[in-house]
Amino acid sequence: MLYDAYEFQRSLLAGASAMANLGAGMLQNPANPFAYFGGGQVMASALEVFAHAAAARGKPAFGLDHTIIDGRDVPVREEVVLRLPFGQLKRFVREGVEGGPRLLIVAPMSGHFATLLRGTVERMLPFADVYITDWRDAKMVPVEHGSFDLDDYVDYLVAFLEKIGPGAHMLAVCQPSVPSYAAACLMSANNHPCRPRTLTMMGGPIDTREAPTAVNTLATERPHAWFEQNVIATVPNSYPGAGRRVYPGFLQLTGFMTMNLGNHMMSHWEMFKHLVRGDGESADATKEFYDEYRSVCDMTAEYYLQTIDQVFQAHALPRGVMTHRGRAVDPAAITDIGILAIEGERDDISGLGQTRAALTIATSLPAEKKRYYMAEGVGHYGIFNGSKWRDRIAPVVEEWIAAHD
Repeated sequence: MLYDAYEFQRSLLAGASAMANLGAGMLQNPANPFAYFGGGQVMASALEVFAHAAAARGKPAFGLDHTIIDGRDVPVREEVVLRLPFGQLKRFVREGVEGGPRLLIVAPMSGHFATLLRGTVERMLPFADVYITDWRDAKMVPVEHGSFDLDDYVDYLVAFLEKIGPGAHMLAVCQPSVPSYAAACLMSANNHPCRPRTLTMMGGPIDTREAPTAVNTLATERPHAWFEQNVIATVPNSYPGAGRRVYPGFLQLTGFMTMNLGNHMMSHWEMFKHLVRGDGESADATKEFYDEYRSVCDMTAEYYLQTIDQVFQAHALPRGVMTHRGRAVDPAAITDIGILAIEGERDDISGLGQTRAALTIATSLPAEKKRYYMAEGVGHYGIFNGSKWRDRIAPVVEEWIAAHD
């Protein structure tokens, strides 16, 4: 009933959002005398904030149609090079540009679409031939396509690297650090020709025993059965994936919002004040952020539950007991992949030391193949988006890739 109740509420809010938009438009219409009084602008601004907060959202577009290389405007187009049931490999083709490092950006499957990394892709486009894992919303995948768990995630990464070909680099943002690392271990053990030359992990939960955050505590203070009984729902009949068991994206969003509820409330208050003053540009910046942040998707129940068990409760990878389809995932198998671990000083999702642990457990990797970078004053989102990512962190990634390309 959880998902059905949410869908009922969402439909009500969508109608209320449309009505609020209509009311705001009427109050701001130059033909309406009330628009020229202070009260009219205040009411219109309040309605606009509510309309934006209550609006239904789907999958956003990347919208990256050009980049600047050596001072030249270069057209960019999206191309799907491999399509699988639960995700596709997308390439951002730079028209007329050949060469450059081939970079696979592994987007998190954590309730948001891959477009959350739009800023990551945009910053790397002038430097690299960029690919990204574009995961599907689980509620849109028919049940006849079967299940998708952490083992499947690793298999998908291997398939994507094989499609790109030998010599690629991999950059994992947050949650996919663990499966990306596992894929690197398995491919190294097999001496796979398509294993990545470098693996960069940013804010990843490699070892959540280090500096536990509120997210880590939530995952460890409750037994596995609690998650299965309380946060797993069934997709309603209105979606292609009807009957599939999922961890709904709206629950993930609710969790993230409540962690910093005061900050989110202040953001909307500031947006309201911008609208009252007529500062549409500042208000639009807040709207753009929340358009992306509140666009959520579902995860399969088996993937979510296996991640909770293996990553946050059993700490399988750093303890050396992680397996993939019955086969041991051995970090000591990595001998020639350059590993870069990046952490944000103020990260409240993956605490300091959790990503750095990837360097410690790679016991067979020479020291010159390891690097650690701690971004001072940077929170979780700022690791891969915003000015600090563009100006301070991305150059470190580029330098590391160039040194091993």
